[in-house]
Amino acid sequence: MMRIDILTLFPEMCCSVLRESIIGRARERGCVEINCRNIRDYTLDKHNRVDDSPYGGGMGMVMQVQPIFDCYESLCEDIGVKPHLIYLTPQGKTLTQKRVVELSKLDNIALLCGHYEGIDERVIEEIVDEEISIGDFVVTGGELPALMLADAISRMLPGVLANEEAFEAESHFNSLLEYPQYTRPFEWHGKQVPEVLISGHHENIARWRREQSLMRTYKRRPDMLDGAELDKKDLAFLAQLKEK
Repeated sequence: MMRIDILTLFPEMCCSVLRESIIGRARERGCVEINCRNIRDYTLDKHNRVDDSPYGGGMGMVMQVQPIFDCYESLCEDIGVKPHLIYLTPQGKTLTQKRVVELSKLDNIALLCGHYEGIDERVIEEIVDEEISIGDFVVTGGELPALMLADAISRMLPGVLANEEAFEAESHFNSLLEYPQYTRPFEWHGKQVPEVLISGHHENIARWRREQSLMRTYKRRPDMLDGAELDKKDLAFLAQLKEK
């Protein structure tokens, strides 16, 4: 079973999210173990501080080395191995579904959540294995990115979702965006569900969905097509789109 540990100043914020929905049920069933560890519990400061002003001046505060390092060391001692430590930061490599799948094959992952103006560079150099960004924007702390990454990884694990098809057809899994989805009622505000979806012809439905995925990817994220596995029918369909 995979274990994910979140190193944070706000464990309750993370725990409240992780108790809910699919991931909450997956934790209860033992499909994945996710724990939250409070960095503040490891500070040696009598006032319980974990941050200080930056050398060289500047706005904001910086998280100190000692509490983060001691929190990480305690985790390593508890589980008996060194987990793959990921620091969530806007300066990291942008997260992709491919990287999520790769990470889901590891046994132990730790997610380090920064706050304020970030963390002391020396702790990054000392213990961090990888830096990941969830996009080209900035949020107030690493907790939301860590939760997103934990969720994305967990749903790749056996038993978390109903079946593998639940994620294999999704956007980004095969470098394509997902096809449009419909449910009842058949007609709404004058718009009807595509007839092919109620035809019962599974081969035609599969082809329609494939072409819709190709069309959406071509129109919205053409950069993704370079990494997609395309057959002759796919290439012919894309060629038609380009001619229009």
